[in-house]
Amino acid sequence: MKRFLRQLLHRSGFMLALAFPLAGQTASFSLLPGATVTGDGVFLQQLVSADDGSPQPHLRVTDAPAVGQSLVLTRDQITALLQKSAPGFTATNWTGAAQARITRRTRLLGESELKELLTDVLQREHVRQRGELELVFARAWTAAIVPDEPFTLKLLDLPTSGVGPNMIVRFELRGTRETFGTWSAITQARVWREVLVAGALLKRGQPLTDSDVVRERRDLILSREALDALPRVETSLELVENVPAGVPLTARSFRVRPLVLRGQTLEALVQDGALQISTKVELLEDGLSGQFVRVRNPLSRREFRGKVQNENTILVQL
Repeated sequence: MKRFLRQLLHRSGFMLALAFPLAGQTASFSLLPGATVTGDGVFLQQLVSADDGSPQPHLRVTDAPAVGQSLVLTRDQITALLQKSAPGFTATNWTGAAQARITRRTRLLGESELKELLTDVLQREHVRQRGELELVFARAWTAAIVPDEPFTLKLLDLPTSGVGPNMIVRFELRGTRETFGTWSAITQARVWREVLVAGALLKRGQPLTDSDVVRERRDLILSREALDALPRVETSLELVENVPAGVPLTARSFRVRPLVLRGQTLEALVQDGALQISTKVELLEDGLSGQFVRVRNPLSRREFRGKVQNENTILVQL
């Protein structure tokens, strides 16, 4: 409600009546030769000073100039613009400069600040949980002139493969009402994460345990499959390839060790309704607990499928 009343007062010119309480009184201002503003607009209090030192009414004169451009307003132009935004306001007895040159308030965007902005956006939108992004400029960044006001960085172009070790990043800076400009930066990237690496040479077929691996912080920009933990399984793990010492482990490096192995002869419990018989069968493939595998009756040579119940028994239902 208070906000609504303030807007009403502003639009009707009552704020000026508060600033200039005497009926019919006009304001006398000294126009400043120049002013710097933000993207919010040009306001009267930025352009003038009151001859009597009284506070300035908060009146918006016009839009701010674009970044890198300037706007020149004479006394008459300011008066005409104020008549549109505050019809009840009259400014006479101008003193000071004949016109004011208005520019945007700017500052320099240095390399360290830009790198922090780029790293934050790339980490949040692309790297995510893969690891901690480290970004380095391959070519020195020349400080850019940007508005001295809040802005955000938006990525425009990345390599089709995503964040890579060497890449050109194209981006723009956006304020609340406008885009400040577009730039490019040549960068080098690394993605750091603690992963499991072989503590010594690991050979194919040997069991894999936690004691066989160590944790090291590695750059995974080109190796997205490295593991940071071994899976927890009911049976043991075994290597399916040789892994040299110091090489990160991937899911392809090992498998869950089968509970039963191809070529083994096991007991098969064959169920046909309420009837159950026991016979010997030969395994035709490896299998895990609960997994269905192919087996063969060594006498009849008939093949069928059974469920691995334990390391000694296959359950077959006809």
